[in-house]
Amino acid sequence: MHSLLSRPSAAELCMLDVGEDIAKNVTNRTVPTGATAQIRSPAGPGLHPTLMTVRVRFAPSPTGALHLGGLRTALYNYLTARRLGGTFTLRIEDTDQTRLVSGSVEDIVDGLKWAGIDFDHGPGVGGPHKPYVQSERLDLYRQYARKLIDVSLALYPKAVFILMQELVISIQSGSAYRCFCKPEVLAATRDRLFKLRSNATYDRTCLHLSDEEVARRVRAGDQHVVRLNDTSIPRQEQPTKDLVFGTLQDGHGSLPTDPILLKSDSFPTYHLASVVDDHEMQITHVIRGEEWLQSLPLHVDLYAALGLKAPQFAHLPLLLNPDGSKMSKRKGDVKVSDYIKKGWEPEAVTNWLALAGWGVNLTSDSSKGLDPLLAVGALSRQQMIEMFDLSSLTHRRSILDPGKLESLNKHHLQRKITSRCEDQDFGTLLKRAERILGDAYPTSLHDLHDPALSAYFFQEPDLTCAAARKLKTTVDVSVYTRVIKAVTQNVRAAAVEASWTTEDFRGLVKVIQDSDLEGLTTKDVMNTLRHALTGSKVGPSVAEIMTILGPVRCLERLDVAVSFSNP
Repeated sequence: MHSLLSRPSAAELCMLDVGEDIAKNVTNRTVPTGATAQIRSPAGPGLHPTLMTVRVRFAPSPTGALHLGGLRTALYNYLTARRLGGTFTLRIEDTDQTRLVSGSVEDIVDGLKWAGIDFDHGPGVGGPHKPYVQSERLDLYRQYARKLIDVSLALYPKAVFILMQELVISIQSGSAYRCFCKPEVLAATRDRLFKLRSNATYDRTCLHLSDEEVARRVRAGDQHVVRLNDTSIPRQEQPTKDLVFGTLQDGHGSLPTDPILLKSDSFPTYHLASVVDDHEMQITHVIRGEEWLQSLPLHVDLYAALGLKAPQFAHLPLLLNPDGSKMSKRKGDVKVSDYIKKGWEPEAVTNWLALAGWGVNLTSDSSKGLDPLLAVGALSRQQMIEMFDLSSLTHRRSILDPGKLESLNKHHLQRKITSRCEDQDFGTLLKRAERILGDAYPTSLHDLHDPALSAYFFQEPDLTCAAARKLKTTVDVSVYTRVIKAVTQNVRAAAVEASWTTEDFRGLVKVIQDSDLEGLTTKDVMNTLRHALTGSKVGPSVAEIMTILGPVRCLERLDVAVSFSNP
């Protein structure tokens, strides 16, 4: 195991509210996948048992295709679960029935499967808290109905009991009330309050209705919603803390007055369903997008109203386009399905997303036996699991650099081809490589299916073959060694660059030739590099070959070549 790959520290586990016994044990070894890390929860009404398994969830709404931001959120949840030996749940939040898009659930599941993000519990998999689609969970919340409104249940006729059984939450007496105001009345109220320069968005007209009036209107079948009575929720003495953004300022001023919990169609709002489901599913860490920060005060209030312990929260900063603008479905490729169709390696895409906002230390030192691919951020899935740490996430928004994805895609494709695992279809990999390289070098790249012309892109060159030995004779041994050492030194210094272009390599070789290799001909330099990198005199230009192979692979081949003497 690379020494760079850190184990969970006691401090990290304490941050995650993990019990001391687990912290001491895990400090000495990484929690194996499938093991159980547990957090402590103080005893109290409505709380789960004292020891709970670390549980995280990805809870998308099926309102469109899975996008890059959603995939990164799922990935961070997955990495957290696997690193701490917890469980990862997929939950579909379809409470907004007006925005559902057919096929979205299948797109989400297919995208996660393509990315290698397997969930322990969820649709199609099952689990102890099924079902995992919110529209199928309404019956689970009937037990919460009795405490929803502070009135005598004896005042209500049978029809009211049926209605109450459809409610989705149990809030302590007096924490919620029915609101019968029609949309046009609410609009007029908001307009009036705005003109009065009030921050309120509702005047709480229905909060003051008598129990008899409420019963009469319910009996008459008047449509209504259920609102949270936010004046009944005691404010926290301590500020809310987020695992990414730290201590947060009080955000209640941005919330609507008495937010709606239950809509007139008897479906819960996102806020209500999310809080209840996270409690019911024993979620310990809610890792979600930054856009939900503004709703966090409401969610904390709901936990307080229910008498429940809130989970830990970690909000992930937004992803940005290269120009710094917010990613949008109307601008550029944001759908995961676009990357699947274009043939990107799933390992490269998830690696790319993982590094966006993760302040991981990728320092590489080949003399210590560390993986040289770490220098360019090319992490295997196991490396990501072992290195991932929520406390190292930055609160700054991150730009997704397409050039970085291209570089990572090349490294992951090379890794697959050179490893030649039994479960890998080499022919499929070759076709993907041909398409990618052909798009990049349409006029110079030879047919990748011809082993005589292209084998060196996918496997180490045989410098002892007849063609390689013949090419080697065109360069004097002293010149050969001088060129290899000069180029190695300069490429090694530049190997930390995230992405290199053909022009970068061409310029680098020119600088080396003018300074370190003064007096040598271009033929001497190019034949030496062509032999060391490919063992063949045919193929694209040396600069293009170096671009395709990348700095790390070039260094590996130069190190091997310097040991060869002239035959």
